[in-house]
Amino acid sequence: MTDAANDQGAAPSARPTLAQVAKRAGVSPSTASLAFSGAGPVSDDARERVLAAARELDYGGPDPRARSLRTGRSGIIAVVMEERIRDGFTDPMAIAMLDGIADEIGAAGYSMLLLTDSPDRDAGGLRDAPMDGAILFGCSTDLDPAVAVLGQRHVPLVGVETTPRDGMFLVNSDDRVTVEASARLLAELGHERVGIITLPLDRARTRGPLTDDRLAASYAYTGLERLAGARAVFPDAPAVVASGSLIDEGMHAAVTLLDQHPEITAIMAQSDLLAIGAIQAAEDRGLMVPNDVSVVGFDGARVDGLTTRTLTTVVQPIAEKGRAAARLVLGALADARDGDLRDREFASILRVGDTTGPARAS
Repeated sequence: MTDAANDQGAAPSARPTLAQVAKRAGVSPSTASLAFSGAGPVSDDARERVLAAARELDYGGPDPRARSLRTGRSGIIAVVMEERIRDGFTDPMAIAMLDGIADEIGAAGYSMLLLTDSPDRDAGGLRDAPMDGAILFGCSTDLDPAVAVLGQRHVPLVGVETTPRDGMFLVNSDDRVTVEASARLLAELGHERVGIITLPLDRARTRGPLTDDRLAASYAYTGLERLAGARAVFPDAPAVVASGSLIDEGMHAAVTLLDQHPEITAIMAQSDLLAIGAIQAAEDRGLMVPNDVSVVGFDGARVDGLTTRTLTTVVQPIAEKGRAAARLVLGALADARDGDLRDREFASILRVGDTTGPARAS
């Protein structure tokens, strides 16, 4: 606390108040409030005097708790991730999505709160964390439990990569179509024996070969859409499920595929990180990419430093999807007319790199 703050009568440990700032700047408390919020007309001179007084008093701004009581809102948009936060920050796609969301909500004066979906908790997390709206994303295996909890709170909800649900806006992309396009590329290159590495397909994130029973029991929208795209061209392609979008998981799944199906000439991975792991696994056993095994990814993420290869992959506009999700939740909070708020679907593109080539001779 500065001496200037103590001159205003505050105890050494007390938080300076907006009234003290206003008095020091020679303006009314309402003018000082407007200078901080930017919500009304304040002259440049008055704003500078208020900000200078705040610096002298070590005042960081209005107490957000007071604003919450006054407006009935927290000023927070929750972003709900199924995976552990640590894993999310190793995925360049998650980071790009968060960047897009943060750009939009920050410009609107909101803050972002990251949560993992923990609907089984009796308190905390989704049940009572402060939020005015929520965006759910992360290639979730099952959003229903989180949606059920958040639905009871009656806040605007936006789901990224999920199936339609009552009361929730959607931001999706044409995954099935573009994965099918990448599968057709492999077919045109002469590939007939193709293996697939999928994203997690259950909440337990169980690794291993994909069986018919596991497939029938899954509600993982993103993984199932991308799998359907691949199997539209290669209906009998064997698949191995990874426990997350991680390079190590791609390596583990590719080893399983190559051990159990040495005849495959191409691997389709449901993320670029999984694809990089598949390349490493192939090269570790002396196979050349793409001469012996072609590898296709999905995402179009920046993977600087992770590989020297230019992946053949599906490139999705992930940051723009994040911005679109943020605009939907902000529009709902602004009471925009229903006709102005629409679900969004984005188109992705297939980018051919140096990890695909003609199928090797049998």
